[in-house]
Amino acid sequence: MTDGNQPMGLLGDLTRAREARTARVSSFDQTGRNRDNWIIMPGEERTLADIQGPGFITHIWMTQSCRIQPGPGQIDPEVVGVPMLEIHNALGVSWEVVDPDYYRKIVLKMYWDDQETPSVIAPLGDFFGLMNSLSGSYESLPLSVSAKEPELHSFGGSAAFNSYFRMPFARRARIVVENQNDIPYLQYFYVDYELVHEPLPVDTVYFHAHWRRALPNRGWGPDLQSNSIETTVPNLDGNDNYVALETEGRGHYVGCTLAVRHFQGSWWGEGDDMIFIDDDTWPPSLHGTGMEDYFGHAWGMQHNAYLFNGTIVHEEDVPGFHHSYRFHIVDPIRFEKRIRVSFEHGHGNHLSDEWASTAYWYQTLPSPELTIPAVEQRLPLRPVERVIEVDLPELNADQRAARDAAAARMDDFVERRDRMRAERAAQVDEWERGNIAIAADVRRRFDAEGDR
Repeated sequence: MTDGNQPMGLLGDLTRAREARTARVSSFDQTGRNRDNWIIMPGEERTLADIQGPGFITHIWMTQSCRIQPGPGQIDPEVVGVPMLEIHNALGVSWEVVDPDYYRKIVLKMYWDDQETPSVIAPLGDFFGLMNSLSGSYESLPLSVSAKEPELHSFGGSAAFNSYFRMPFARRARIVVENQNDIPYLQYFYVDYELVHEPLPVDTVYFHAHWRRALPNRGWGPDLQSNSIETTVPNLDGNDNYVALETEGRGHYVGCTLAVRHFQGSWWGEGDDMIFIDDDTWPPSLHGTGMEDYFGHAWGMQHNAYLFNGTIVHEEDVPGFHHSYRFHIVDPIRFEKRIRVSFEHGHGNHLSDEWASTAYWYQTLPSPELTIPAVEQRLPLRPVERVIEVDLPELNADQRAARDAAAARMDDFVERRDRMRAERAAQVDEWERGNIAIAADVRRRFDAEGDR
């Protein structure tokens, strides 16, 4: 494809020189040392990027860690040079346990121009495709997750995230994380962007993403087996479908990720996709034939992850869980007034599985008012391990002394750890202001060069 004599497209654009400035804000240690992460305290909101436009976010990379410490470590927290020791708990040197739900407890928000409400709001993990706080690796064109292999398919497992969605902003871009957990976590990040001199074209549409959940869907026959003769009832309006996206404006839908927690043990994906555009009644402009068909697979979902469609976590890997994605990058679904992206949960909506999704789209501003449920309503439905607890026996003198010593050591450890956390939080205050100043200086120097 060409624009006059100019090649266009993902690779064709590389043949054109354009006047722009590439820059980055990140979590780098602004003292010049190697503590390249931000500590985000409980209930705290941090602005990772605050950039003056016009310009485009071109790439976001993140990795993070959230560890619970049930007992005291033997290494002073102030001298630990890495965010987690990675020393096996069996050795007695440290005791760290990952918070299995923390990817759902952190909220990612993005604001464009002067809007006071976010155009992007989703739990951090779900935005990138790590859904249900359950790690899984995949690579698509716009998003990827690289899970640490020993922690693959574990809840809260370590992973790296990437987004390559192009996100325009005319006057300002703000990217924010909010820690809705009751313990701190550590955030590493890059936000790469491109500044331009000329105003954005008048037909520019802005990036949006929104997380939704049905906890669970309300099915009329959850006890009826999928594909049984009794479930072949007609659905001629789509009113009871799961809705991944509903918005008004002008733009195009570019895809979603979907996490299904299937309870019945049969097959979750027999429902159809139904996408209603503008003034659609029935049938909608796009009516599909099954969820595996919408995700580009057939005869169920396979262990495949492609550029635009595939599986992140397969139900054969983690029974009861299936995570999928479909991106409409070369086949965007356009709307002039409104769009409603919906899916049947089982044919005719007979199943009551739990579904959660993040939809991605571009549209005109102002953005719709997007919200997500409170943290208690976002936590994944993890399998629960049964633990039996008993009262302590009568203790002898040595046992009492050992328990008292452990409690005293824990008190001392917590005091030193919390002092270190407070010092780090004050330092991140400076780095947050520093990132804003660095981005403003890049903008100033770029504009000065353009005035010459």
